This record gives sequence, C-alpha cells and structure tokens, in this order.
Amino acid sequence: MGKYDFDRVIDRRGSGAMKVDALDEFYGRHDLLALWIADMDFAVSPCICDALVARMRHPIYGYATVPDSYWESIISWLDRRHGWKVDRSELTYIPGVVKAIGYAINHFTAVGESILIQPPVYHPFRRLIEGNRRVMIKNPLLLDEESGTYRMDFDDLEAKFRDHRPRMMILCNPHNPAGLQWDEESLRRVASLARKYGVVVVSDEIHGDLMLRGTRHIPFASVSDDAAEVAVTFGAPSKTFNIAGLVSSWCVVKNPALRNSFFEWLEINEFSAPTFVATLGTEIAYRCGDDWLDEVLEYIEGSFDMVERILAERLPAVKMIRSNASFLAWLDCRGLGLTHQELIDLFVDRAHLALNDGAMFGDEGEGFMRLNLGSPRSVIREAMDTLVACVEGAGL
Repeated sequence: MGKYDFDRVIDRRGSGAMKVDALDEFYGRHDLLALWIADMDFAVSPCICDALVARMRHPIYGYATVPDSYWESIISWLDRRHGWKVDRSELTYIPGVVKAIGYAINHFTAVGESILIQPPVYHPFRRLIEGNRRVMIKNPLLLDEESGTYRMDFDDLEAKFRDHRPRMMILCNPHNPAGLQWDEESLRRVASLARKYGVVVVSDEIHGDLMLRGTRHIPFASVSDDAAEVAVTFGAPSKTFNIAGLVSSWCVVKNPALRNSFFEWLEINEFSAPTFVATLGTEIAYRCGDDWLDEVLEYIEGSFDMVERILAERLPAVKMIRSNASFLAWLDCRGLGLTHQELIDLFVDRAHLALNDGAMFGDEGEGFMRLNLGSPRSVIREAMDTLVACVEGAGL
C-alpha cells in the first residue's frame, strides 16, 4: 500500500473540468464515462495543494516577481530526472506548450512556409500550422504490425526536407498518441537531417516525465551537437503532476542564434511573464513531488497491464500499442472490421465511453482510439467491461 490513494474516485462534475463538463460540446451527450482529454483524475500531490492554499490566504494577489528558486527548481529537475544540464540563460517561462508552439511558428516561420509533422500525432500541431497559414508537410510514422509499435521513416523524412524545404519540424518526444519515447539513434538522425537542411526542430516533451517500466526520457537537444543547434524544447509540470490549470510550462533553447531573438520576442510581448500561481505550483512540484510521481507511474503501469490482459483474454480483435511513456493507451481497433464512423458509434452511442477519436490525430489514426488511463482502476475496469459487452452484443 503506497502513501497516496489513486483508487479514490473523485467527482469532477461542476468543477469546470473540461474532461467532464464539456462532454455535451464535444460528444453531443453527457452520459459518458470520460476517458479522453489528457489530464488525470487523481488528487494532486498534497505538497502542491498545501503550498497554494497557504499562499492564497494572503489577501493580496498583485504583480509578482519571479524568484530565483523557481528557475533553480526546473534546472535541478531536468538534471535529477533526465541527466540534462541546462543553464539559466537557456531557460524561460511559457504559458502552455500549445501556445508556445504557436509562438515558435510565428517567430521562426513566415506565412506560406512549410512545417513538417509525423502523424498520427497530437492534433493541435495540424491546427496551429494551418490556422497560422503555414503549409503542413507529413512524414507519417510506420507501424510495425509484428512488434506493434511505430518507427520513423527516415528515407521519407529526408525526401520531404530536400524537396519541400520546411522551415520547421514539430517533434513529439515522447510521442502522443502512441506513447513512445524515441530512441537516441532516431533522435540523432532527426537532428543530423534537420541541421543539414536548415530545419528548426520544435520538440514537444510535455510527457517526458511520465516514463514507464524503467524507460529513460531522452531530451532531443541532449543527443548531439546537431540537436543542440536546431532544437527549441518545450516541457511542463502540467501533465506530470496533473496541474494543467496552473498554466505553467518552460522552454529551453541551447543555440544562442535561435534563443536570443526568440526570448527577446517573448519578453517584449510579455508571453514569458508567469503568474505567482504558476511559479509556486511548478517550484513545489519539482522540489517535493518525486514520491507522488513515482507512485502514480507504478499505478499507471498496473493499469496498462490490466487493460492489456483484458484485451488479450476477452477482446483480442483490439490491440494496444505497447507504450513506454505517458498514461495514454493507443488502441488498434481495426480488427473489429468497422468503418471509422461505426467505431465511434460503438464507443460513444453504445458503450457510452468518451475516448479520443483516432482520426483526429490524422488520417493515419483511422481505426484507432486513444484511451486515457489516468483514472482509478475501478473506472478503467468498468469501461473495459462495458466495451467488451457491447462488442459481444453486436456480434463483432
């Protein structure tokens, strides 16, 4: 029995949580078990709650300075958890990773220029590119049916770099939705090609702390001199500690030729000015949250094992991509023999489950669904039992 109770079911309805209070908006009905958007249903570490409550008791919430201890906590965390040495001059605050990618797109690229992504991948990448009137270039990942995992297509990557000359690549490391930490050799090859063709690599590493089964997170900028030259890295405590509502993320840029103008642009526009809630929540999480994180990761690993076992024994037509990072399970449902719309109907209208539709991650995600395992196991088990019953009832 651990120190923290992750089996506790917490009713989030009416709290303003998008995960439950926006079901009608996104799914057209509210009677769904919410297992979609990537936040967890576990109580935040008490050390974070206690610090925020204590600060809120002070009756003035005015302009705040950013304490040196905030920056030191991030630097220490990256070194302690990932062996990545970061200097204070290479680090700044950003108000969320998706916003930060939008900032990078607007700073480093011009309207009409190309940006490369690797679908199936986190859907805001596409929206940011197209919404900012840039051209999306796709380097689809290759699914190895035998091993049940993805790999990068480097021949296609170089061809796209050579023929389309994208100004930027958005790398998902670890990858969302597949939950894969890219190996060091793959990251080195990306860096080498990016430097050869003059491509800035924005590395989204927001899931980098959520490593499973002894896997080590490998920051892209750390793998080679080429990587350090081309990388703009974004990360956050938000997914790690379930504090996305505090809106606190960070950016590391090693290369001064990229860093100086970008950081100056962020500062002038006050994009890099955090609230005291953001700095306090981040610092406390990084200084006091290790034991909570270690326990929650062990719990999530158990949930992955449970779902994998249920699928193997009761629903073999559905396969789970073997994740080594994050609390998101990528389910290959193609064995059910359904069209993608029929698959959505099965989950939403029959099983009353709200998962992320795989096609939102690109056409390459058709036939897949993304399941959030950041909930008590009783909730996950209920969802799986319901899904199995619905599939059996439909004669699939």
